[in-house]
Amino acid sequence: MASPRGEFSSRFGFIMAAAGSAVGLGNIWGFPTQAASNGGAAFLLVYLFLAFSLAYPVLMAELIIGRHAHANAVGALRLVSPNPVLRRVGAATGVTGLIVASFILSFYAIVAGWMLAYCLAALTDLVGLTAASLWLTEFSLGRNLAFMLLFMALTVGIISEGVQQGIERWSSRLMPLLLVSLVLLVIYVLTLEGAMEGLQVYLLPDFERALAPGLIVKALGAAFFSLSLGVGTMLIYGSYISDEENLPLLGGLVTLVDICIAVLAGFLVLPAMYVALHSGVEIFTASGALISEDTLIFTVLPRLFDSMGLVGVVVSLAFFFLMTIAALTSSISMLEAPVAYTIEEHGLERKPAALMIGLVIAMISTAILLNFEALFGLVIAVTTRYGQPLLGFMFCLYAGWVWHRDTLLQELRKGNAGAEHGLFWKIWPSYVRFVCPCIIVLIFAQSLLS
Repeated sequence: MASPRGEFSSRFGFIMAAAGSAVGLGNIWGFPTQAASNGGAAFLLVYLFLAFSLAYPVLMAELIIGRHAHANAVGALRLVSPNPVLRRVGAATGVTGLIVASFILSFYAIVAGWMLAYCLAALTDLVGLTAASLWLTEFSLGRNLAFMLLFMALTVGIISEGVQQGIERWSSRLMPLLLVSLVLLVIYVLTLEGAMEGLQVYLLPDFERALAPGLIVKALGAAFFSLSLGVGTMLIYGSYISDEENLPLLGGLVTLVDICIAVLAGFLVLPAMYVALHSGVEIFTASGALISEDTLIFTVLPRLFDSMGLVGVVVSLAFFFLMTIAALTSSISMLEAPVAYTIEEHGLERKPAALMIGLVIAMISTAILLNFEALFGLVIAVTTRYGQPLLGFMFCLYAGWVWHRDTLLQELRKGNAGAEHGLFWKIWPSYVRFVCPCIIVLIFAQSLLS
């Protein structure tokens, strides 16, 4: 017999869980360097506009479908489909989303394992275990496997406890901890020499770069992917929302928290890069561009921390602890999507389902590690560049074209009796029908061309 279906017990719990899903490693290391490489504040302004005007409507499509069905992505898309053909297409879309989410988690667990290792390395530095620190920070199959498995065990453990006792409880603890850690690190880094130069790069607009043809597409991609859209994770979280909640308000709060953390991360990462430059650490490539995110996190910042002595060890511990939290809050939602499907469609209990799927994903991660050069970049490209945009396109089609408009309005009225008179209802249906699919196609085309 399947486990009973859970539900978030509070608005705060849902916001922390959904924002945790959205806030991941990309927010902390990806967004700031993208902004710095694409016009600074000009990119930031475009990103903010697109996040609310385009990414938010796609988020709402997943949340509304999820709560209406109170089911996983496969069951939800089947439910809103009016005929057998569309039900089959919807089910196929849902299953594809679960597969894509699982493959995203397979490489995400590897990167998160690196974060865990660097966090532990700061602790071994504090107690003088130099050999252990060296092993923890060197790229090796043994280290990568061990910490990938540890991270997956943490994720499986949280998911096994269910919606309220697992997802909600831990998200409500981890997200405030992430925010406090981020704010404290920002305050400290801004006191260091060279930080103001990085702050200028981040906040002063470079309109020459901002007028580059690819800026809008890049900014939209950052906004779209930072909200975990397209793979059904937000849909399954939406399915756990009470019928009394106002969905547009909840979606807006999740979007706001996600954006605020991404923007706040810029106040940490860019100043830290220029502090490193001031300390003699190179942050530019031979062509004059800023270095890539992985080099920044695992080469530049550790060298900066090393140059700071004992204080650097403490800062390193705080930084990689922050990165581990960001990874864990995202991995929870990625695992919950296939686990919820297995429970509801195949009648498994939650703990065996979480363990079984966690093991399968860990096996995929192991295969990637054993063939790292060939598979790591390939899996990232296929899932994030191609899988997510196409799945996001399908969710928009189902919310905007397949699902009957009157039923959709009735769903919105559950938490807001006058929904049809609000600004959201006057704008969102047209957005999700026409604007969002066109923009997603634009992102996909740009990905193919690049």
